[in-house]
Parts: sequence; C-alpha cells; structure tokens
Amino acid sequence: MFVDKVRVFVKGGDGGNGMVAFRREKYEPRGGPAGGDGGRGGDVIFRVDEGLRTLMDFRYQKHFKAKKGENGRSKSQHGKNADPLVVRVPPGTVVKVADTDEVICDLTRHGQEAVIARGGRGGRGNIRFSSPKNPAPHVAENGEPGEELWVDLELKLLADVGLIGYPSVGKSTLLSTVSHAKPKTGAYPFTTIHPNLGVVEVEEGRSFVMADLPGLIEGAHEGVGLGHQFLRHVERTRVLVHVVDMSGSEGRDPYQDWVNINKELTMYRESLSRRPQVVAANKMDLPGAKENLKQFKESVGEEIPVYPVSAATREGLRELLFAVADLLDSIPDEVFAEETEEERKVYRSREPEEAFTIRKENEKFVVEGDRVEKLVKMTNFQYDESVARFSHILKEMGVEDALRAKGAKVGDTVRIGDMEFDFQE
Repeated sequence: MFVDKVRVFVKGGDGGNGMVAFRREKYEPRGGPAGGDGGRGGDVIFRVDEGLRTLMDFRYQKHFKAKKGENGRSKSQHGKNADPLVVRVPPGTVVKVADTDEVICDLTRHGQEAVIARGGRGGRGNIRFSSPKNPAPHVAENGEPGEELWVDLELKLLADVGLIGYPSVGKSTLLSTVSHAKPKTGAYPFTTIHPNLGVVEVEEGRSFVMADLPGLIEGAHEGVGLGHQFLRHVERTRVLVHVVDMSGSEGRDPYQDWVNINKELTMYRESLSRRPQVVAANKMDLPGAKENLKQFKESVGEEIPVYPVSAATREGLRELLFAVADLLDSIPDEVFAEETEEERKVYRSREPEEAFTIRKENEKFVVEGDRVEKLVKMTNFQYDESVARFSHILKEMGVEDALRAKGAKVGDTVRIGDMEFDFQE
C-alpha cells in the first residue's frame, strides 16, 4: 500500500533530575555539596533512508518518544545523556507542525537528518547552587521536559520524469510498457489512485526514474478529485511528459485537455508552468487520432515538442524516450536546485517564550505561560530551599504583583500547570 501523508506524535526525552548529595568521606563528615547534574534527554531525529518509498510504517506506529536522561548521582557524578531516537523516513519527506502547517524540514538526500523534537537539558545538582552565602545548598532541579508536538509527514516523490494528464489517457499503460513497473490499468477513470515508479532504460546505457501520477481534473489545484494528493508529487519531477488522448476516445478535445491541465499546474504553483514539458500524443492507433494530431500541433505551436505514440502497440516510444533522456541531460542539476531551494531549506522558527498570563477560573487564579509552567516542572518541591527559590523567581518575574493586581488575596488558590498552592504575601 502506498501512503504519502500521515500524522505522528514526537517527544524529546526529559532531562534527568539533578541530585542533592554531600561528601561523606573519612575525616570530612560534613563535606561540601556533591550532587551531580542530570543527563540530557534524547532528541527525536528524522533521517532519510533511500531504501524507503512510502510512509506505510507510520500507519502502525504513530508515537515516537526518546529516552529520558539519567539522573545525577552522588560524588559529583553527572547522569548519562540519552541516545537520540532516529526515525527513518523516505527521501522527499516534508515535515510540518500539525497545528500551523509550519515547515520544520524538507528531507531529500540519503542520510540527511533533522532534529524534530529536542530533548530537555538535565536538571542541575546542588553543586551548581553552592555559594559563599550558602556553601551547602539543599537545592536541585528536576530535568527539563523534552519538546513534544504532533507533526504531519508529507511525501513528495523524487522522480526525474512525471507523467501527467487526464484520467484514462494511458499513463499507466505507458509506464508499464517502457519499464518493469506493473501499475494497475483499467478502462475507467482514476484507475491509478497512488503514484507508481519505474526505471526506464534507454539505449547507450542511460536511464531515468519515471512516475505515473494519478489523473488530474479541473479544480485539482483546489483539491478536487485527487487534487493535492497528485500535485504534491509533480513538484519534485524535473521533466513533465504530458500524456494526451489524441483519439478523443473519452469525448474530450485533446487540445482543451492540454490547456486545462497546464492551467491547473500553474494555479497550484506558478513555477510548474516553467518546468520542461513534452507531449506524448497517445492512442495514435485509434480512429481519428491522426486528424486530431494535426490540429493539435497547430494549436500548441512549434515550441512544444509533440511525439505521436501508442502505448498499446509501442509505436513512437523509442523516439519519445530518447527525447526525454536528452532533455534531462540538458538540464543542469543546479537549475532545478535553485528553483526549489526555498522549499528544501531546513529550518524551524521558534517563538520567544511568553512571560505569563493570568485568568480567573471559578475561584482559582490560573497562571499560564511556557516559562512559569516549565519552572514548576523543574522545581523539586521536597526541599524547602527549592520552594524558596521557586517563590523568589516568581516574584522576580512579576507574577506576585500581577496576581495581586488581578485581585488575589492571601489564602486564594493559584494554579500553575498541574500544581496548586495558596497565595501568600
């Protein structure tokens, strides 16, 4: 089964907790702090594997969580960092944030990697909080939570040549004739509902990868029919072979078919209108094809190369394949790379951490914000000094004053994340 779009959950590993410990060596019963830091949580990394051609595996595993870092230990020993979780994806995978459609990365080359969810840093042990004023602190941090998010994976096939055209014009038959691919064929529209790939070998030792793509119809750029599922894969092809039913066996005008499909390509992405294209005038073995071909050539002009072929009888296929191979050889890789450079950049914008917001929920005051919620998770509340540090940081952030401005009084309940406490001056 071909799968080209899935949604999965990824989570970086939490950092290990820092430790409160003290030296208890001979002759030093009251030694200084010796609690080590926790190890860093593992990252979730997507890596391209050229042996994969589909996102099928992600239908059965949708959650990917990296391991937590090791907790800090006594004798100032730091916890071990967790190994990253490496997830294999096929070349041509675009990773987007599910909620916003923000592109995280576009993975195209074998071995290319991108960090999708970063692991949290390890919590600091009490050796980090030692100072002349407090040489033996009972303070340690919990590990930082790892990043977590839902992402959409979209596969855009990497092929040299893409077969485009209306349903039932003979694209699948053409691919099966010129390669060893065995796509499903049938005398009804949308026989092909998933892309098929085949390696085409031309004389002189040349070869290229050809993709048979699901048929287009009017409105495809808006998602009509197989719309976006098809057009997503056209973006990666270097040359387009536009297959036209020159016999008009489906009751349509061949020239109007050609116009409509090119219009859909342009409306979906303007750069596709500049993609090199040749026309495979198919079904030349059927009645009326020769008359239609003459009129078609007059309408499209001499700039568009038109090759009369019959996928059923193999007529004209040799000339078509040589022309496509020559066209591929004439296009420098740099041209295609420049055209899609912006699409292939690997980046991840990061919003600045918001301070906090306060709202009232029934009789409780709810404080929300990435920084304050992370502070709660990283505070070890079993130590009084950690609690005091937590209160001090909230005060420095202005949370105490903001609560008072919202009407909070001594004894009122305040909730931050999963923790509730009474408001105190």
